[in-house]
Amino acid sequence: MKRIRLLLLCLCAMAAVSVDAVSLDSCRMMALANNKQLKIADVKVARARYQHKSARAAYLPAIDAEASYVYNQKELALIGEDAKLPTMSFNPTTGGYDYNVVKKPDGEPLVANGVPVPSEVALLPKSALTYDIHNVFAGAVSITQPLYMGGKIHALNKIAGYAEQMAEYERKRIVGDVVYDVDVAYWLVVSLKAKERLAQSYVSLLDTLNYNVKAMLTQGVATQADVLSVRVKLNEARVDLVKTQNGVSLARMQLSQLCGLPVDTQMTLDDEIGDVLNADLPLISTEYDINEVYNRRNDVNELRLVVKVNEQKAVAERASMLPQIALVGVYSVTNPNSFNGFKNEFGGMFSVGAMVKIPLWHWGGNYNKYKVAKSDAVISRITLDEAKEQIALQVRQASYKMQEAMRVYRTARINCDSAEENLRTAELGFKEGLLAVDAVMGAQTAWLKANAEAVDAIVDVRLAKAMMEKLGVY
Repeated sequence: MKRIRLLLLCLCAMAAVSVDAVSLDSCRMMALANNKQLKIADVKVARARYQHKSARAAYLPAIDAEASYVYNQKELALIGEDAKLPTMSFNPTTGGYDYNVVKKPDGEPLVANGVPVPSEVALLPKSALTYDIHNVFAGAVSITQPLYMGGKIHALNKIAGYAEQMAEYERKRIVGDVVYDVDVAYWLVVSLKAKERLAQSYVSLLDTLNYNVKAMLTQGVATQADVLSVRVKLNEARVDLVKTQNGVSLARMQLSQLCGLPVDTQMTLDDEIGDVLNADLPLISTEYDINEVYNRRNDVNELRLVVKVNEQKAVAERASMLPQIALVGVYSVTNPNSFNGFKNEFGGMFSVGAMVKIPLWHWGGNYNKYKVAKSDAVISRITLDEAKEQIALQVRQASYKMQEAMRVYRTARINCDSAEENLRTAELGFKEGLLAVDAVMGAQTAWLKANAEAVDAIVDVRLAKAMMEKLGVY
């Protein structure tokens, strides 16, 4: 559903490209809908969710089925030839059983090769103990229920849960990076477009001045040097205008690429339509609570989870030094039936038992693995503290930059007003013949510079605000 909503917003924004001006929010939504890294992050979130579900399955009994078939060339014979077994008869005198043997006339047993000769034997033919095992089938269904694994299953479940949260924080961090990149590209287009209009106005001013100076030359109140100096300035202004227009085109291409649109898409942005210099700036506060900044920072939350993951890894390694207990149930079946004279039929039975594994001695291997995991947890905590220090520095620098951008903006607005009045006065003085051409061109150049600096100051405020949003200040 999230992807569908993003796609619909993207389509709406693309439709807006052809008819209306595109807002900053529309550019953001298009970029988020088309960004490849964000799509990879979505897959990583889904993968982490599957891993978490897989880890939870370890709490439940595992049910497995096995089957096998074996073909044997020969039959199984338990004896090599027919067997003749001696028999016994009950002796009332002794109350026991005596072997039936051949007796001599004197009543003594007849002995042959040191063994009494039996008078009767029981015949056990070889065929009776020969079994058909040419085709052997076997199968089993087993159930294994872990009872106690030293806390390893619980630790792995927590690790999987933390990994899922880390994937979500990584996705949010990518969203923040994409939004910031779009903001920079958006305001670059707005800035260059405003400078393009300034350059056009500057060319118009010089063109008018050039016309007036030529007219004055014909009347003898201006020199050829005045005409040449104005013409040079006019040509320079036209070259600068072309450069600015090319910059606008390149900036639009970059913005279109970030939005996932063809680079030749012609977008008109909301903020480039009006007067950038007279647009109202949002009310921006430079005050912040650093602890709230930490809580909003996705990278800090990721590092906190890394600490928890390493702590749980230590628990999992410790489990290798503790006993492990599990219940096992098996139902096995064979053909030939080993429970009924190896008849060619299926026969089976149930088996239930318990399995206990107790680690005794591993020459310190398991203990050292546990200490390694504990060391990793310590390293991750130190890394988290270092990251917080770096973030605190970045936020403070961004706050100072915002304050500086606001001061520069206010000063630039004052300079714009002064340059406008200076230009008006210079043009009036030139018309009255009180000022030379160089003074007018100087006033025009100062007007262009003041307005360009004002545009830069406005964009710097916007970008400083975007940076503070990226840093989690608000």
